[in-house]
Amino acid sequence: MEYKLRRTGRRLAAEGAVLEFYRDDMVLPDGQRQTWDYVRHKRGGGACTVPVLPDGRILLIRQYRPAIDREALELPAGACDAGDPDPLTTAARELEEETGYRPGKMRKLCRTLTAIAWCNEATEIYLATELEKVHDQQLDEAEEIGLCAFSMEELCEKIFSGGIQDAKPVAGILAYRAVRDSAPEE
Repeated sequence: MEYKLRRTGRRLAAEGAVLEFYRDDMVLPDGQRQTWDYVRHKRGGGACTVPVLPDGRILLIRQYRPAIDREALELPAGACDAGDPDPLTTAARELEEETGYRPGKMRKLCRTLTAIAWCNEATEIYLATELEKVHDQQLDEAEEIGLCAFSMEELCEKIFSGGIQDAKPVAGILAYRAVRDSAPEE
């Protein structure tokens, strides 16, 4: 399909440490011109894990998020660092730093695009199994993270009741459930 919507210009409006904010000049299908916002994540995004404990429960982190002014249940996650060779390295590093667990096995589950209408941020989501507790949390100076674990049934109830709204755990948990439920029984 050939689209009539097109961008004719982009100019940097503001720049932060992680994000760049642009103003895009757009031509709409009916010929009107508008200015749209675009946010570029300088690192492209990040990675996270769905960490499955030996008893089958899924480990989540609990932390206050100023952007929504409340606590959120999330998967261990973080932005890709310049030194990371790939998102898998980011996912494993963040899991260990935020929880103290090291994964024995990791497998890619899915990739999410956070807000495709106005942002390029992507998150690679991995399944982490055969977890081994190797040390206490090693948190950044700005992190206050609690740990909690839930069964798949408890997590699905939280997702469908609105108790978990962050896109990463919603996508990751439901992707893991689909993979887990489609695996042949041993």
